[in-house]
Amino acid sequence: MADKIRVLMVDDEAQFRASTSKILSRKGYETTMAASGEEALRILQEKPQDVIILDIKMPGMGGHEALAQIKEICPQVQVIMLTGHGTINSARDSLFTGAFDYLTKPCDIDLLAAKINDAHTAGRKGFPLQEKRARDIMIHIDDYSTVMDTHTVKDAIEQLKRSFEGFVSSSRVMETGHRSLLVFDQKGELVGILSILDLIDAARPAYLSAPKPSMADSMQFSPMFWRGLFTTQVKALALKKVGDIMSASPPGVDEDTNLMEIADLMYREQVRRVIVRRQGKVIGIVREQEIFFEMARIIL
Repeated sequence: MADKIRVLMVDDEAQFRASTSKILSRKGYETTMAASGEEALRILQEKPQDVIILDIKMPGMGGHEALAQIKEICPQVQVIMLTGHGTINSARDSLFTGAFDYLTKPCDIDLLAAKINDAHTAGRKGFPLQEKRARDIMIHIDDYSTVMDTHTVKDAIEQLKRSFEGFVSSSRVMETGHRSLLVFDQKGELVGILSILDLIDAARPAYLSAPKPSMADSMQFSPMFWRGLFTTQVKALALKKVGDIMSASPPGVDEDTNLMEIADLMYREQVRRVIVRRQGKVIGIVREQEIFFEMARIIL
C-alpha cells in the first residue's frame, strides 16, 4: 500500500501514548496521539483519520461518548476500543454503537497491527473483502533484524539483544523481539537465518551428538562433567562467523501468495517463517504469529 494508514490513538496515559506512537510509527503507520476524547474530536475535525484506537475509561469524556460523537462527525472512520478485563462487557456493547472491534489490555502489538489493517480495509467503501496475501501480513524487511554472514557471533548476539531492548513492554502494550536474524552476504543476498536455537546448537560440544559405543548407551554424565561447560563453550563461540553456524534461509514466496499456500509450505517444510519476495528481491517475512492472528480474525 503506497499511502500510510492514518491512526489516531486516544488514551489519557502519557507513557502509553509515547510507547505506542513509537511502535506504530516503526511499523509504518502515520500515528497521531490524543490525551482525551475531547482532543480526539478536535483532531478528527482538523485532520482525517483512517482508524481510531480509543480507550474506554478516560477522565472527562469517556470512550463510549467519544465513540458516539466520532461516528457523527466521521461515520466512515473505523474505531477499535481498548479495554481492561473489568470492562469487557462494556467494550462488547460498543460494537452495537459503531465500533469495529475491541481489544483487551495488555495488547500484543502484532495483534493490534492486524486489527488496524482489518479496520482500514473495512473502512474503504466499495473495497471487496478478499483473503489476504503474503504482502498484507508480512513484517517489512526494514523492520526485521539482520546481520552479515561475515560478522562474528558476538556481533550477532549484540544485534539480537538490541532488538529485544529496543522494543517496548508495559502494562498496556507489549512488543517482543524477533528471536532470529536474517543473514545477508556482501552482495546483499539473503543466505541464511540465525535463530536462538542455532546459537544453542552451536554452543553444544560436538561430542555430545557423537555416536556412543553400545556399552555406553546407558551412561549418564556426572554433575562434575557439566560444571562450567556452558560458560566455556559460549565464550569459545564468540569469534566464530555467523555464516558458520546459521541455518539455511527459510523458503520463499511471492508477495501475492495466498495464505493457505503459505500455511501448507510451513507445514510441509516444518518451518516457522517464510521469506516474501517481490520480483526476486526480499521485501519481508511472514512468521507463524502472523498466520495465527489471521486465523483468529476469521474465527473470532
